[in-house]
Amino acid sequence: MNKLLYENERIDQLYSNNFKIIQNPDVFSFSLDAVLLANFAKLPNKCRSKTVDLCAGNGAVGIFMSHKTNGKIFEIELQDRLADMAKRSVLLNNLEDKITVINSDLSRFNNYLDKDSIDVITCNPPYFPDLPTSKKNPNKYLAIARHEITTNLEAIMAASSDMLKTNAKIYLVYRPDRLVEIMDVMLKHGLAPKKLQFIYPRKNKDSNMVLIEGINKGKKSGMKILPPIITYKDDSDQYSDYVRKILYGK
Repeated sequence: MNKLLYENERIDQLYSNNFKIIQNPDVFSFSLDAVLLANFAKLPNKCRSKTVDLCAGNGAVGIFMSHKTNGKIFEIELQDRLADMAKRSVLLNNLEDKITVINSDLSRFNNYLDKDSIDVITCNPPYFPDLPTSKKNPNKYLAIARHEITTNLEAIMAASSDMLKTNAKIYLVYRPDRLVEIMDVMLKHGLAPKKLQFIYPRKNKDSNMVLIEGINKGKKSGMKILPPIITYKDDSDQYSDYVRKILYGK
């Protein structure tokens, strides 16, 4: 067994870029939304640039997009076990000179990073509100990853607005049924949505994810709707050519 692995852990690979990620189904495993977000985000190539991945989980998004920049990437994750998995995945990919994992609440980012200093933020937030009627996973790690138990859109957008330079960008993946809500909160904190790209599981099915690009202190006008992404071919379980290329490089 790899010395970086703990009990019940495995190594999964993003073959398109040969990145490896430590996964644990009892704690956290990345899914397609992380791969699509990393592919969607545009990072500055300059060495002095700083990118932050919020709600980083096991570090998948930051690692998957690390080849896009010569700058530094910071991954902020609250849960100790997930942050530890992320740190070991960084070592597994020999990215310790490029990626730093910060085990902290995102609202305390200024203990580690300066305000108005970040060029790009990415985030795959918890998708579901923490309501009394919400059915939550009994596994606390999975519940926190999926529900707004330890953070919410308000906290994420407030921290993002404080971190980002003027005209710097934020990239998000979210659920279409909360699109109005996330755009409202973005605008409240000066983050102007500029691009939307809807993801559909299959043709003739409702969208189940949406990718969002926003600009800090940007104008509210100029929204673009990008061509849709279809996950699967027709009624089969085979990935579409677009998704297959992102996952496997072919």
